[in-house]
Amino acid sequence: MNENNSVGSLSFTHLHPDHVITHIEKALDREFSNLFRPLNSYINRVFELQDRQGKGIIVKYYRPGRWPKAAILEEHAFLRELQEFEIPVICPLELADGRTLGDLDDLYFAVFPKCGGRSVDEFNDEQWQELGRLVGRTHAVGSIKEAPHRQKLIPSSLTTQQIAYLKENKLVSAELRDDFFSLTKQLVEVIDQRFSNVHLQRIHGDLHFSNLIYRPGDSFYLIDFDDMVTGPQVQDIWMLLQGYGEENLVELDMFLEGYETFYTFDRRSCALIEPLRAMRYVHYLAWCGYQVVEDGETRVIPDFGSYAFWNNEIRELHDQLERIHTSENPFAHNC
Repeated sequence: MNENNSVGSLSFTHLHPDHVITHIEKALDREFSNLFRPLNSYINRVFELQDRQGKGIIVKYYRPGRWPKAAILEEHAFLRELQEFEIPVICPLELADGRTLGDLDDLYFAVFPKCGGRSVDEFNDEQWQELGRLVGRTHAVGSIKEAPHRQKLIPSSLTTQQIAYLKENKLVSAELRDDFFSLTKQLVEVIDQRFSNVHLQRIHGDLHFSNLIYRPGDSFYLIDFDDMVTGPQVQDIWMLLQGYGEENLVELDMFLEGYETFYTFDRRSCALIEPLRAMRYVHYLAWCGYQVVEDGETRVIPDFGSYAFWNNEIRELHDQLERIHTSENPFAHNC
């Protein structure tokens, strides 16, 4: 679907405040004030509204064509299950018709309660254990059911698709295409074998500092399950760490102490951290490329597509491949 096509009274690229407020009033059967605050989102369109009683909500319009309806519903189902187990997440609200996912033809949307909190840039020992318990409980629930319509976080599937996307859309600088695609092909071949026999299940998929909010006197909340995947448990751990390998051993140990209170973790899977980091590099490049294809530009990297940009990315991928060859599982001594 072309995102510039108007859908009913709404167009994804031109969501006018009056149209959005009127649309959400009808969807929720509630009256809203004139507050309309666009929130930062590079893929979807997200807005803060406020009803006449002063209660804030967050409205998310999903980018057309990015996720099939079934995949979004699996995200919502996972959130509901987590909420039922009293895990602090922010669930979509029920609309007036009883659904959590609304649509105007192919333009899907969901409404969430506004939940205040702040980010934490550095965790203390107690918070590392608290985070471990939170993620362990989340993964315990994630293991109960499957999500067949979500992507699988394995190099032979997701990373290969992302490389193909960059190639098909000619997003890599022409002078460096051969170097880039030769390198990424080698990267996938090297790391793919490490994912054999790895346990995959429903996970958050994009768990970093910005997707955690802390409410003093309450707890951490997990937010933004938009990139929920079926993948290895360690994916929801490594992005919270700073540095490489043994630099994180103390923090990782504290996290896993809390995690294993609620769910089992195979410490041998920590050997996937550097391969997952490499996959993240490719994911980020494809994510930026997607914005260029869909919107004509990426607001994240001004020189995306230039020779200098891709030359630097190739150099970093070379370094990461070397790190994969030489790195060891930080828990190898007790696995």
